Amino acid sequence: MPDQLTITVNGAPHVVQATADTPLLYVLRNELELNGPLFGCGQEQCGACTVLRGQEPVRSCMLPVGEIAGAQITTLEGLGTAEDIHPVQQAFIEEQAAQCGYCSPGLIVTTAALLWRRPHPTDEQIRAALDGNLCRCGSHARIVRAVRRADELMWGGDGQ
Repeated sequence: MPDQLTITVNGAPHVVQATADTPLLYVLRNELELNGPLFGCGQEQCGACTVLRGQEPVRSCMLPVGEIAGAQITTLEGLGTAEDIHPVQQAFIEEQAAQCGYCSPGLIVTTAALLWRRPHPTDEQIRAALDGNLCRCGSHARIVRAVRRADELMWGGDGQ
C-alpha cells in the first residue's frame, strides 16, 4: 500500500503516493510527469536517469524515493526554462552535442554538477566525470566541446 511522501523537486514540495522503496525515477515520471530523467538500463549503468540531489548527480532508476527525504532534487526541467536557459543546456545546443538525445538529460545535469564543483575542468576531468553516462551515438567529442563551452558561459574564459 502506498505511503504519502513529501519530496522537494525543482524547488517545490510535492506530496506523492508511493512506497518508500519505489524508485525515484518512477515517481518523477509517473506522478510528477517530469520527462527529463529517462529510463535507460534500470541498473544505474547508463546515466539516462541522472538527477541532482543537492549538487550531486545520482541515478534515480534505483534510488528509493524514501531515501531522499529532506533533499533537494533537480531534474533537467529544474535547471532552466525556455525563457531562462541554463548555460549547460545552451552549450549543448550550440555545440550540437546530441544526435538521438537520449543521453542528453543525464549528461546535462552531470555536467552542471561538475562545473559547480570544478570550474575550468581539464578534458581528462570532464571525461572522468561523464564516464558513467553512456552515449550510443558516438557524440563524445561534441559533448566534451559542450562542457568546455558551458564552462566558458558559466565562469568566463576557457580556463585551459
